[in-house]
Amino acid sequence: MDSHALFTELFIYRVLINSIVMIFLIRVIYVRTYHKRELFFMFFLLNFIVFLLSYLLENSKAFGSFGAAFGLLAAFSLLRLRTEAMSSKDMTYVFIIIAVGLLNAIMKGTYLEIMGVNTLIVVVVFLVDGNILMKNQKTQVIEYDKLQNVAPLHYSELLAALRLRTVLDIREITVESVDFTKYRAIIKIYYY
Repeated sequence: MDSHALFTELFIYRVLINSIVMIFLIRVIYVRTYHKRELFFMFFLLNFIVFLLSYLLENSKAFGSFGAAFGLLAAFSLLRLRTEAMSSKDMTYVFIIIAVGLLNAIMKGTYLEIMGVNTLIVVVVFLVDGNILMKNQKTQVIEYDKLQNVAPLHYSELLAALRLRTVLDIREITVESVDFTKYRAIIKIYYY
């Protein structure tokens, strides 16, 4: 068997493990939590390209050290993160996705050890970001047109009116600004 053949049993198993982990991270955790399907394509292909490039470099002995692998991770992170503004959670997922692709491509160990490390990553991400340990609180800024409710004495009426209008489980509100000339208030709502 050629030592530089691409489609070996090792490659096939690693691609399967990587793909299953990505489906769990992106589809089961990320999309279910944030409802952002537009990043699925980018996340999945970025992971696959990092995986494939890292595997090929490792297979051809072009990776001299873990430092070279980390440099590749940094290069891919900068490439993607410079193209558009992303939230800190999206950037965290980009880092996780690149790291998983790199890990699955070059990690030394048995299939069971590789699956164990991947399972640990998925479980930790699920516990931290999947509304298990702590609910994922969202915020939204809205314009409100009934200034009589904005006074601190009418906080409960304002909260009830906003819950009725938005049909959201609003937990807290803050009045960001009040414009008496336009008869409106800018209010930040916090909800689950």
